Amino acid sequence: MTSSFKIGSRSIGQDHPPFVIAEMSGNHNQSLERALTIVDAAAKAGAHALKLQTYTPDTMTIESSDKGFVIDDKKSLWNGDSLYGLYQKAYTPWEWHEPIMRHAEKLGMVCFSTPFDETALEFLESLNVQCYKIASFENTDVNLIRKVAVTGKPIIMSTGMATIAELDESVQAAREAGCRDLVLLKCTSTYPSTPENTNLLTIPHMRDLFGCQIGLSDHTMGIGASVAATALGATVIEKHFTLRRADGGVDSAFSMEPEEMAALVVETERAHLAMGKVQYGCVEQEKNSRRLRRSVYIVRDLQPGDVLTRENLRCIRPGLGLPPKYYELLLGRSVKSAIKRGTPAAWDLV
Repeated sequence: MTSSFKIGSRSIGQDHPPFVIAEMSGNHNQSLERALTIVDAAAKAGAHALKLQTYTPDTMTIESSDKGFVIDDKKSLWNGDSLYGLYQKAYTPWEWHEPIMRHAEKLGMVCFSTPFDETALEFLESLNVQCYKIASFENTDVNLIRKVAVTGKPIIMSTGMATIAELDESVQAAREAGCRDLVLLKCTSTYPSTPENTNLLTIPHMRDLFGCQIGLSDHTMGIGASVAATALGATVIEKHFTLRRADGGVDSAFSMEPEEMAALVVETERAHLAMGKVQYGCVEQEKNSRRLRRSVYIVRDLQPGDVLTRENLRCIRPGLGLPPKYYELLLGRSVKSAIKRGTPAAWDLV
């Protein structure tokens, strides 16, 4: 089993319920008031962490309408948007970070972010965040990964699109630069994702391959994939979060609403508890239930010397008599003494 570690007061590991992250992304719709309301809703729903993204349009790309700088994919939520324009709509102003983070911390949540370049990392270090996220689209940027790892803080890295070879390079870069506490998130970088392309069986394989904590960055609708991932050993679950999908916004279509987040927190914890250990026979709480099994009973009044037959001997509830496997052995035997109807069968009666 891979080693557990802490982010804030929360333990990350297979002996603990999943660490549930509410990803705000661009769902603030450029309103700080809405952003703070999202924090309130995430805390009320029971999320353990709130995550931001730290970039500006200019740190991500250049303003251009040339080929490649405009999304040309009819299946994309953002088809026709320029990259610059999309990031302009989605980014979280840097001056909002501190009030959002302090508000989240006041409500008992860890608040951290995804730095997309070195300037974002330097800014987040000034806010003393407790861990960092590496986004799927940056998981091959080993220079950024090394800079984040040098901080010594836990890294949560999404693995969308990455090959095993690419992940190996990224994990090695993180570890060589000083990262001790690493979580890789199984991720499919489509928005939304479908259950069919989620491939959760990768989770235990990835854990064996890289020897670290594994989680899920879940872009599917609903909570089913996250609950199933928990059963496969996921120790971190990340979901995009909004107040209401109907409010619109760059990520709203595949984001989770507060009631769904509350269900996710409860059901992943139940899934974690239900995994338990390999267990046969009665657990302590089942012992009284054994009385409700069938067992062999004498169902008619008998006199000494009467023979046990299918008419006076039956397998019924409760389970205070001999087990049903002895029924055929008892048939044809004579009873020693008078027996009252409803007496559990026992060897000393015949």
